[in-house]
Amino acid sequence: MKVFHNKSELSQVIDDFKVKNITIGFVPTMGALHNGHLSLVEKALSENQFAVVSVFVNPTQFDNQEDLVKYPRTLDADVALLKTVSNDKIVVYAPAVEDIYGDDVKSQSFKFDGLENEMEGAFRDGHFDGVGTIVKRFFEIVTPNKAYFGEKDFQQLQIIKKLVELHDMPVEVIGCPIHRAEDGLAMSSRNTRLTVDHREAAPFIYKTLKSAKTKFGTKSAKNVTEWVEAQFNKQPLLELEYFIIADVDTLKPVKRKSTKKTYRAFIAAYAGDIRLIDNIALN
Repeated sequence: MKVFHNKSELSQVIDDFKVKNITIGFVPTMGALHNGHLSLVEKALSENQFAVVSVFVNPTQFDNQEDLVKYPRTLDADVALLKTVSNDKIVVYAPAVEDIYGDDVKSQSFKFDGLENEMEGAFRDGHFDGVGTIVKRFFEIVTPNKAYFGEKDFQQLQIIKKLVELHDMPVEVIGCPIHRAEDGLAMSSRNTRLTVDHREAAPFIYKTLKSAKTKFGTKSAKNVTEWVEAQFNKQPLLELEYFIIADVDTLKPVKRKSTKKTYRAFIAAYAGDIRLIDNIALN
């Protein structure tokens, strides 16, 4: 499996693919890969002839520098895991920060029609400028036919679709279902940092989301939100940061339900100092 650390070497391979009309599926990751990532890679290979997987902990999307420092970096293990999917149809791009940003490690400023101001945007200052900067850069370097993102970061998925639309980029963005552990916890690289007690408590998040979905059938968004907040008040190991029911198109919190709109429930909670997010389709 070829692992490239600079874009000039990768570009030679990409150019060769283009000459031969080989289609490219792109899966951007921050490493510490798990089965959720592998499901994206498998999807990419099912729809394209090759997959490019980036492994890059992007500094500009972290509002918490301690989280950036602690984020797991496991490139050798990541490559070994990718080989279990395919040894000859995957190319890995694991650049240094300088290869992406040069000497100027900062974000561009983006407007995503207001999508960036909701939920994660309200709680993580500058996060989506960092996301927009790195994804736009990767799309320019990799020039994929299709790119694959998990729905666990549903807001990010909607923002990347908007990025492609606003900048007229020739890539199709594919959202893929959330990959979960057997107990329902949404897979995340951060899960490896959970204590035993917090890992045992964490499936409560998805369990609560499923109950909220059921209640949303007959209750108002306000009633469901109050119920969720009450449930978390009884759960000593998890601290709720937000629970929001939003319109999937605008990501704005619902004030009054409409049968003509599609809704999703979003949650962010802390298990100790580890921040976990999840969401569920409601209708």
